[in-house]
Amino acid sequence: MFFRKKKKLRNKFNDSLIEELEQLKWNWHNQKSLLEKSVDPSEEVIAQTRLAEVKYFYLFREVKRRNVRLKR
Repeated sequence: MFFRKKKKLRNKFNDSLIEELEQLKWNWHNQKSLLEKSVDPSEEVIAQTRLAEVKYFYLFREVKRRNVRLKR
């Protein structure tokens, strides 16, 4: 009774966290593909790819720490 709102907020935040994680994964894979297909990649493209990877793994660790499960 007292903690229903807290549970709803946690579930809502977890759902948004999963959506963000999927978006970052897609972005990272696209950047990685672009880097692999480049003949002479610029420093900016390399930095963007690395940044996308770091963001993805940061959120991945956060999801893992919170024990969030994917609903399929």
